[in-house]
Amino acid sequence: MTHPASIRRDHLSTALRLAADGLPVLPLHKGKVPFANCPACLYTSCGGRPHMKTPGPCTCPAPCHGWAAATTAPHALSSHAWARAWRDAAAVAYHPGGAGLTVVDLDTPDAVAWARRTLPATRTVATTRGQHWIYQGAMQSANAVRAGVDIKSTMAYARWLGLGTGTLTALPQEVRALTEREPSTVRPVPCAVAVPARAVEGACRHRTPVFLERGIAMAEQRITEASSGVHATVYRTFLAVLSAHGRCGCLTDAHVGRLFTAAQAKGETLRHCADAWTNARTRLGL
Repeated sequence: MTHPASIRRDHLSTALRLAADGLPVLPLHKGKVPFANCPACLYTSCGGRPHMKTPGPCTCPAPCHGWAAATTAPHALSSHAWARAWRDAAAVAYHPGGAGLTVVDLDTPDAVAWARRTLPATRTVATTRGQHWIYQGAMQSANAVRAGVDIKSTMAYARWLGLGTGTLTALPQEVRALTEREPSTVRPVPCAVAVPARAVEGACRHRTPVFLERGIAMAEQRITEASSGVHATVYRTFLAVLSAHGRCGCLTDAHVGRLFTAAQAKGETLRHCADAWTNARTRLGL
């Protein structure tokens, strides 16, 4: 029987080897999940926390941000701050998008059969339930893009299960198309959110609705064009909009709905949108 301490050393050795090859890695807790966010970093991890005077990267030394904890820095992986994580680690994971990769996670025999019929051959890794098909190129991650198929790339992690077999090929359009959505399928936010009340002074200090319309359009564009760090981009965009328009009362539910719709189209959940909006209002004292 292998001693637990040997298992931990093996996990760290594997992580250091993968990091040396340019693969951002992180420890997985029991249950094959990342270590939980620390209380100060929930929901706005690495996007500026409400109690901070200025937004910016989180400086927490522990691996507490799920996929965002993945790193290639050997000194971080071997540091005292990570010691407890490796002590309790059950496996090693990596951030595919951080290495310019996309993993097509096939969880059922039917999903594997579909991939063989539909997708170009690439490197494959056997899993407990199916296979990982790994392609060269990063894209937006998404779950349940079809029965038994998840996409793991940016803002996601995949368990390290070995090198696999076959040669990496370029990410095909057939995989990118799995996450594409028709505009009609994106619904406006279905819940009420807090909109700042009109200022006591009355008229909007911007004097013209054109300024507001331009600001909302630019905010939608910023969210839509985000290729990584979507949650942080959403938070900072909400913060910018509220900084410019949150105190004069010119924002309406329709404006907020447009921002939420843009964020949801990028894969953000309604809860994350509402949390980001609330945190931005709290940060500004609205």
